[in-house]
Amino acid sequence: MAERPYILLSVATSIDGYIDDASGEPLALSNAADFDRVDEVRAGCDAILVGAGTVRADDPRLLVRSAARRAERVRRGLGETPLKVTLTGGGDLDPNARFFALGDVEKIVYAAASCVDGARKSLSDVATVVDAGDPLDLPGVLADLSARGVRRLMVEGGGGVHTLFLTSGLVDELHLVVAPFFVGDPSAPRFVGAGPFPYGPANPLRLAETRQIGDVVLLRYLPQAPDAVSRASGGLSRVPGESEESHD
Repeated sequence: MAERPYILLSVATSIDGYIDDASGEPLALSNAADFDRVDEVRAGCDAILVGAGTVRADDPRLLVRSAARRAERVRRGLGETPLKVTLTGGGDLDPNARFFALGDVEKIVYAAASCVDGARKSLSDVATVVDAGDPLDLPGVLADLSARGVRRLMVEGGGGVHTLFLTSGLVDELHLVVAPFFVGDPSAPRFVGAGPFPYGPANPLRLAETRQIGDVVLLRYLPQAPDAVSRASGGLSRVPGESEESHD
């Protein structure tokens, strides 16, 4: 089996599982202390991945914010911030988005074969565009990242990407932060969509840690299999719909 990075999926939700509301304005699902925790996790990763929908909707920076953490990365011979990675099935990305414009670090766009030529035409000055197959081959993406030196990958959303990774069984660690309120709007985006999740009642995730961070709680889950945290595996996958969210 092809090697792949260790994959940490990070998300903040309401009590009823929403990652945003439908207002069009950013919904605060966390607090300053938790944002700092996320920044620490980012600083310990080699790459951060979000879906193209997140790039369009949230215009995230995806940078390590702490100057001390950036300096520590440089001391270790790394760039100040992890690589930025996105997946797209349509190639509709603005080269002026902060994902591309900010951070002296490589940006990688894995594009479905049907849109790779267009993506290269519009993004070649700001990113490396990689043909990821049609349908998009997630294990191939992960193998390519591994070959680029990515050993630890942080996946920050949104819902389509969360669903893709989780239904593929390609998550080694899940950080779920729960905010103390409900959204209750079926038109708002949720943490995941429907799918054949391998973590059902017969194979639940293992709760490894609970941590109160102000008025939110962090739940850290691991797969049950004792070797799942370090294994390298894969399976063919496709990109679901791109309704996305990020911690930035």
